[in-house]
Amino acid sequence: MSNSANAPQPTGSSPDTARRLAELGAKTQKLLQDNLQNLGAIWSGPIDPTPVWKAFGDLSIHLASDPFYLAQEQFGLWQEYAGLWRQMAQRMLGQEPVAAAGPARGDRRFKHAAWNDELVFHYLKQSYLIGSRWLQNLVANVKGLDPVTQRTVEFATKQYVDALSPSNFALTNPEVIKKAVDTGGESLLQGLYNFLEDIVENRGLVKRRGPEAFELGRNIAATPGSVIYQNDLMQLIQYAPATEKTFRRPLLLVPPWVNKFYLFDLKPDNSFINWLVGKGFTVFALSWVNPSATHAAKDFENYMTEGPLAALDAIEQAIGERDANLVGYCLGGTLTAATLAHMAAKGDDRVKSATLIATMTDFRDLGEFAAIINDQQLQAIDNYTERKGYVEGTELAQLFSLVRANDLIWSNVVSHYLLAEEAVPSDMLFWFADPVGMPGKMIRTYTRNIVLKNALTHPGSLTLNGTPIHLSAVKEPVCFISLKEDHVAGWEATYAGTKLFGGPVRFVLGGSGHNAGVINPPKANKHG
Repeated sequence: MSNSANAPQPTGSSPDTARRLAELGAKTQKLLQDNLQNLGAIWSGPIDPTPVWKAFGDLSIHLASDPFYLAQEQFGLWQEYAGLWRQMAQRMLGQEPVAAAGPARGDRRFKHAAWNDELVFHYLKQSYLIGSRWLQNLVANVKGLDPVTQRTVEFATKQYVDALSPSNFALTNPEVIKKAVDTGGESLLQGLYNFLEDIVENRGLVKRRGPEAFELGRNIAATPGSVIYQNDLMQLIQYAPATEKTFRRPLLLVPPWVNKFYLFDLKPDNSFINWLVGKGFTVFALSWVNPSATHAAKDFENYMTEGPLAALDAIEQAIGERDANLVGYCLGGTLTAATLAHMAAKGDDRVKSATLIATMTDFRDLGEFAAIINDQQLQAIDNYTERKGYVEGTELAQLFSLVRANDLIWSNVVSHYLLAEEAVPSDMLFWFADPVGMPGKMIRTYTRNIVLKNALTHPGSLTLNGTPIHLSAVKEPVCFISLKEDHVAGWEATYAGTKLFGGPVRFVLGGSGHNAGVINPPKANKHG
């Protein structure tokens, strides 16, 4: 297999561009021939595009039935463009125009100075921002669409306008043009090679390049520990103490099973596990299996019985302590909450407190995921998992990337394919690129019962291992930690879950997003 080490390297200038193009062509042909069997899998997956086309068909019908609304919106668009043309004329005449509305907060696509300083690129930027905002507002305010269709067209429209940004194209991005000129076109050749390599090696996902800065067990996931127990679904890691004395009651970390456990154990300076053992805690963590077709019949309740419940038994056997505190994150937090309710129903009082980080237990507000988790798409996922038995981690990573396409897709497209830049090493993105899949039966129970039917909010609606559960039976203290800019579990949606428990509940709102806000050591003094 060819790799990026064999790719053409930018040299600053290229008097022999034809030779380099021929070299690239030969390498590309070999790359495709060697990996032809992988190409068919790139565009396959559990999501069905048909409901999207149907949703836009419904949208067009509703727009056609309200010509006054469409005419009003088009007139507003014309007024905005007229204002932009006036601004451009003022700048050409040397006058100071009225400041135009810029990108949204946190939008880094137009940070290069040329987007503001050079007239042509300023016009491209402002024209795009006006058009994209208009189109998104147009579909968001159409009357009469059912909620699922509304969410679908809003989500798909955002993907569309994000993809069409002038920053994503070589001929309309000033930074890309400058680098292509400076390198004699070598940056574009290298970027093309990077693109083709990702098509065949990375199943179409944008791969972060740069030096291999991280090695598991050396400078990431490196807190000393050992596996003390394992079963079909998980391994249980016990971390070595780092203090002379430790607290008697252990702490069990329950991560989600869409990514590896070591979000809690990235670089030593921002490792939550390293911080915990340094404070005297006895720490255990679940490491979930990356499933295959052999795990197809594993259900949500199996993740409970073979996860936290099995871990509590193993912890007691290992250190002689019956009681424990739990920390669950995202889907692991939802599992933790359901486990507490099951334990309450069975009279099991081994868990003395639980911390739920970025965790939803009330799924009324799914945010942008409502475009993916609905009856039409779930039927497609059901069909897919019935054939395959599970969903791969890379397929799930693609879905999560769509929710933040500008940050997780298009910014990398620009840097890796148009600028051919080396990536700045990131422990968090290294972790994000190391995903875990899900068994088919578990996905069906989780999406249909826990998410769509919102079973955790209805006492007795969800039965786990033969026992109906309800969160109001949980009397132990529960602490919710949510993140203000969370794109996966919006803080308002997580806050709704605080009202479901029967014991004392504390809610803490931090800054940043779903991942970065979690890995936030006190010494960093940021994100609240």
